[in-house]
Amino acid sequence: MGGNRKEKMQLETATFGAGCFWCVEAVFQQLEGVHKVVSGYTGGTTVNPDYRAVCEGMTGHAEVAQIAFDPEVISFEELLEVFWHTHDPTTLDRQGNDTGTQYRSAIFYHSEEQQRIAKESKAEMDKSGMWDDPIVTEITEIDVFYPAEDYHQNYFQLNPKQPYCQFVIHPKMKKFTKDFKDKLKSS
Repeated sequence: MGGNRKEKMQLETATFGAGCFWCVEAVFQQLEGVHKVVSGYTGGTTVNPDYRAVCEGMTGHAEVAQIAFDPEVISFEELLEVFWHTHDPTTLDRQGNDTGTQYRSAIFYHSEEQQRIAKESKAEMDKSGMWDDPIVTEITEIDVFYPAEDYHQNYFQLNPKQPYCQFVIHPKMKKFTKDFKDKLKSS
C-alpha cells in the first residue's frame, strides 16, 4: 500500500520570502509533508543573480525558500500559518537586523488558487490583531526562481555553530518547534 501512495503522490510548490533564506529554509525543512526546500532568489530583474548582487539590493530579488510539499499531508494554508507566525510581516524590507528589499515579506504564488488563498489568509491575519501594524507582505505571481549557490543550501543544518545560526536561527527554531510541534517530522 505504501508503494501505491508514492506512485500517486503529486507534490506542489510554495515560495516564500520572510527575511534571510537560511531562517526560512530551516523552519520549513522540519515540517511533515515537506519533501524539499531550496534557498534561492525571485522577484527581481537581473538574470542569474548571485548572492553578492542580491545582497547589494540592486537586482530586485528577494531571498526566498521554495518548498516542495505533499498537499495530502500539509496544505498550502498550513504552510501559510507557519509563514505568518515565523517572521514579522509588518516590517517593510526588513527582518530583525537584515535590511533591504531582498529581505521583504513575500508570497510568490504558483497558481490562481494559491493567490486566492494567500490573499484571504493575509486579510484574516491583518484582522487578527496579532500585530499592531498592518501587514506589508507582497503577494506576487512567481516568475523565474534561481536556486542560490550550493553553500546556502541546508545552511543551518550544515553550519549550526556559525554565529548567525547561533544567535538568530537557533532561537527562532526553538520557538518554532515549540509552537508547531504537532506539524514536525518525526525523527
